[in-house]
Amino acid sequence: MVASPFLAPIDEQARMNSNTPTQAPRYGYLLTLLFLVNFLNFFDRALPAVVLESIRAEFGLTDTMLGALGTAFVLVYAFAGIPLGRLADRYRRLSVLAIGVTCWSLLTAATGATKNFVTLTMMRLGVGVGEACCAPAANSLIGDMYPSDRRSRPMGLFMLGLPLGTLAAFAFGGWLAQQYGWRAPFFFAAVPGLIVAVLLWRAREPLRGAQDQDMQTVKIDRPIWRLLSIPTLRWLIVSGATMNFAAYAINTFLPAMLVRYHGVGIATAGGIAAIVLGVTGILGLAIGGTLADRAHRRWPRGRLLLGAAALAVATPLLALGLMQAAGATTALTVLLSVGWLLVFLYYVTVYPAIQDIVPPQLRATGMAVYFFFMYILGGGLGSIATGALSDALAAAAMHAAGASEMSSAFRALGLRGSLLWIMPTAIALTAVSILMAARHYPADAQRCRAGTAAQG
Repeated sequence: MVASPFLAPIDEQARMNSNTPTQAPRYGYLLTLLFLVNFLNFFDRALPAVVLESIRAEFGLTDTMLGALGTAFVLVYAFAGIPLGRLADRYRRLSVLAIGVTCWSLLTAATGATKNFVTLTMMRLGVGVGEACCAPAANSLIGDMYPSDRRSRPMGLFMLGLPLGTLAAFAFGGWLAQQYGWRAPFFFAAVPGLIVAVLLWRAREPLRGAQDQDMQTVKIDRPIWRLLSIPTLRWLIVSGATMNFAAYAINTFLPAMLVRYHGVGIATAGGIAAIVLGVTGILGLAIGGTLADRAHRRWPRGRLLLGAAALAVATPLLALGLMQAAGATTALTVLLSVGWLLVFLYYVTVYPAIQDIVPPQLRATGMAVYFFFMYILGGGLGSIATGALSDALAAAAMHAAGASEMSSAFRALGLRGSLLWIMPTAIALTAVSILMAARHYPADAQRCRAGTAAQG
């Protein structure tokens, strides 16, 4: 039986995609494609935050409802990730990515045509399903493209899609929204996505396990249970939840907080958010990837210790940035930028560590399981908890002032206070979780190399 080259099972895929480690120069093109996928992933994901105030005003929404929109997205994203991760472990990963990119691009365009909050939510749920294929398939591919001691740097280049996609969404998307209305960025985003999907369709991928030929392999049943039996992965899952809790809080509400509390326009708010959440990632991921690989070569726990230290230093910087008085946007931008630059080291320290403790035949599933809990417990709760706390603090400020009606000033105080409580706390807990993971990492990495990692 001849398998389709588009969605071939693993055995047939190995015959058709016979790249070996000696063909490493080809990986530059493939890594570029994966970066573009991740760039579009975060560009499309960030667009609602860019135009959040416009959506709220047009549809008459509360902060809790806006937070619920983000929560609904990440819950669907998390639940869809596990079956898509299993699919990527069984079939051609680039095909899974091509289908996902096509779907989420079309649904992003459809978001711009929505007429009410219900249809907007439905379109975003569809985008979440499509985007759920990105991380499991792409991380599995990178694990087969580069050996363990050189994975942080290409992982950093892949993850540059996060800050650059976010930067483009806040800067260019904000400009488009200001010039042509909040729907325009959603229409624009579909075009490059469809082009990249075609390129993925035609690309060739590395042989599964190509960089781990010395690793002993065993037949693995009950894959999800076996993955959760790895102590390092359990602690990294905790770190992912707290990290994403903070990330979704600031990505969703930073522009709105700047508009409300600091009195800037939507374009200025988008520009500041682009610097804090985008520009910083370029340095953090590029430099952090090199530092993480060096730390890994020097100490078994080096990558994770570097990540824990970076987030510990970031915690007070983020708190100080959010504490700045109204109008002090320069100090806020500097403090939040330095703090979030350090936060970006999370990705180049934790993601390669997951590759080291999960066998090749389970890497897409392993990333999907990690992302499931990361988004269910982190992203799923982060935005709605921030919105709910914002509403509660705004109501408390209104009652304290003896007012009978909610005003923009009370909403500003509520949102700023909510971010100030949530952000530093979540980042500090992330640092502690990475440190706990580092304690178990050497033993779990050794068991993985011996083919027993899945046994726990």
